[in-house]
Amino acid sequence: MTSPVSVLIVEDDAEIGEFISLYLATHDIQAKVTANAQEMDAAFGAGVYDLLILDLNLPGEDGLSICRRVRSERRIPIIILTAQSEDIDKILGLELGADDYIVKPFNSRELLARIRAVLRRTEAPTAIDGRAVRQSYLFSGWRVDVLAREVVAPCGIKVAMTGAEFDLLHALCENPNRVLTREQLINMTHGPTSGPFERSIDVLISRLRQKIEGDPKKPAFIQTVRSEGYIFSTQVARA
Repeated sequence: MTSPVSVLIVEDDAEIGEFISLYLATHDIQAKVTANAQEMDAAFGAGVYDLLILDLNLPGEDGLSICRRVRSERRIPIIILTAQSEDIDKILGLELGADDYIVKPFNSRELLARIRAVLRRTEAPTAIDGRAVRQSYLFSGWRVDVLAREVVAPCGIKVAMTGAEFDLLHALCENPNRVLTREQLINMTHGPTSGPFERSIDVLISRLRQKIEGDPKKPAFIQTVRSEGYIFSTQVARA
């Protein structure tokens, strides 16, 4: 029997926190609500969680600072909650390592869909006939291990990536030398529920370039195609 999904919520509005917790419970997702960074830290110290839902407008340490800190310490997926007008916070949250965002006021079904989508993207592929499926992509000395969700540089060092960064690189490896629009990349990495926030892809592209390009300002792999999107300009082999 698999363990139930456990979600940690950081939300200072007790009514919203309780609403999310009760709704997720009806879908077999356990949720613990905390109101600030201190309570979140205590919860992390006492238990293990599969996903973090993080409000940005918090008392004391704000959500963006928490996002930065948690991402530096843990590999847990992060979904940020933002107000409708806070586009800059969405961008900053993604730059700091959040895997997705949802805008307040939100639909409960959309939140559930986002949670499931993020968890699917960050879990290992299922096994076939009791044998784990292992697939890797190789390009210019780099190796992208789909099962382990690891990226290894030509020098042999593992490069740390967020779930969203890995999903973007995975999508690019599956479509080398093909121009992909921002909308296509959004659907490949976030799914159709993510909405038309194309700037999120630009942020992820910039972050990914910082990690795999020799000169991010003059990228050799992820090249911009003006007015169209991006192209992963390299030969990719499957192993």
